[in-house]
Formats: sequence, C-alpha cells, structure tokens
Amino acid sequence: MIFRNLANIITFSRMILSVVLWFVAPLSASFGVIYLLCGFSDMIDGPIARRTGNATPFGAKLDSIADMLFVAVCLVRLLPVFNIPTWLWIWIIVIFCIKIINIVSGFVCWKKLVLPHTTANKVSGLLLFLLPIAYEFVGLKYPAILICIVTSFAAIQEGHLIRRENI
Repeated sequence: MIFRNLANIITFSRMILSVVLWFVAPLSASFGVIYLLCGFSDMIDGPIARRTGNATPFGAKLDSIADMLFVAVCLVRLLPVFNIPTWLWIWIIVIFCIKIINIVSGFVCWKKLVLPHTTANKVSGLLLFLLPIAYEFVGLKYPAILICIVTSFAAIQEGHLIRRENI
C-alpha cells in the first residue's frame, strides 16, 4: 500500500517541509538542509510515481501545488535577504502576473486547475532552486537575469499551451 502512495507521500512531505522552512532563518545551515530535502523530494516524486505505475492526475496537481508552496515560501523568506534592484522586482511581478493569468485562463477555458509541466517550467524550477547556491558565489544579478529570461519564456509558453488546448 505504501508503494502505491509513496510518490504522493514524498510530495506531501515537501509541502510540510516548505511550511517548516518558513520558520527557519534564511541561508542558515538548517535552511540549507531543509531546502535541499525539498529539492530532492521534487526530483524523485515524479520518477517514483512513473516507475511504480502510480502516476495520476491528482499526483501531478499535488506536485504542482507543492512546488508553488515551496517557491512561495522561498520567495518570502529569501527575497528580503537579497538586495534586489527595482528593475528585478518589476520583472518578478510581471512573471507572477502572467502565471496568475494562466491559472485563471485554465479555469475559464477548461473549468479546472491547469498547470502544464513543460520543459521550460522544469528548467525554471531548477534555476530557481540553484539561485541561493549561486548567490553565495556570484551574487544576484547574472543568475537573476538568466532565471527571469527562462521563467518569462516558460510563463508565456504555458499560457499559449493552455489557450491552444495543448495541455
């Protein structure tokens, strides 16, 4: 029974760890360990679901919700630590607005939560995940520009797919 639900258990654990992350000092050793555990859980839940033959639409949605929770907590906890210039804040807000429009469009067009798992979204997620690590070595500017370019493309592509029935 546990193998049938293992991927969802791992995904749900990422949600719990994301909440715990909220209460840990940003960029501390504890934050780093929990952060890496969240990232590791995100890397393994999908392959486990597919390998055990238990990939479901519910699991895919749960994964997307867990990803959004993790990203939201990281944004709220890490953004104040970074010295973020105004131009970058504006870019982040524009990407966020596009993502919200995509979610609303999915509900309007398909009467359900539509969160495409595109390659561009996965690359965006990986780059965002690596940002705190890169920040320690090269600062914020260049990793942020790369992430914003890729994430902008991913958000626009996602909207296109939602509206063209390619979901």
